[in-house]
Amino acid sequence: MDGNGRWAKERKKPRTYGHKIGMQNIFPTILNLKKYNIKYVTLFCFSTENWNRPKKEIEYLMKFPSEIFSEKKKKQYLKEDIKINWIGRRNIVPDSVRKILEDLENETRECKTIIVNFAFDYGSFVELENSFKIVLNNIINNQMNINEFSIQNIIDNLYTKNIPPVDLLIRTGGEQRISNFMLLQLAYSELYFTKVYWPDFSKDDLKEAIEDFNLRDRRFGGIMENEKK
Repeated sequence: MDGNGRWAKERKKPRTYGHKIGMQNIFPTILNLKKYNIKYVTLFCFSTENWNRPKKEIEYLMKFPSEIFSEKKKKQYLKEDIKINWIGRRNIVPDSVRKILEDLENETRECKTIIVNFAFDYGSFVELENSFKIVLNNIINNQMNINEFSIQNIIDNLYTKNIPPVDLLIRTGGEQRISNFMLLQLAYSELYFTKVYWPDFSKDDLKEAIEDFNLRDRRFGGIMENEKK
């Protein structure tokens, strides 16, 4: 969900205004994703590196959860059978943010139509560090033989351990990089970059991204049957 600040700047508005309008685009986009029968979606809302932004902007971004998941919006999420998972660090954010997100996880735990991973204070480096520490601790304490180690042990201890690998990454805002997002989970993902800023990202833009994805030849390191001849 990139490009909020630049969207606002082009309109001679403060960056926080861009975030406000960007927040308003989250729920409609989730509803549009539901129409494609997409089961899992992850929204990158606040990264571990975003703490380096101006204090005023950080303070505003910490209001994200309370505004996105207000009591009124919460009812809409439940009505649409949307399950919310929080992926990211839970020990750094303010207590108020932690409570909102953990309460929402609990309240939507029975929802099944679409699962939304809300990446807040998320960074892939931190996620991988945590996973490696768990595995190393198991080896040190003789709970696991090092010769039995595989990459699956790391995957099993990620924030995303209960969801499948990413099929398609859509990055709005024109930047063409991954920015410390799900580095392991994106191993065989298709990447789609659009210059459209997140506040302007519409159902037509989503349709274009999905149609582009459906035309991709996903080989997962192999070759097609007709190329073997």
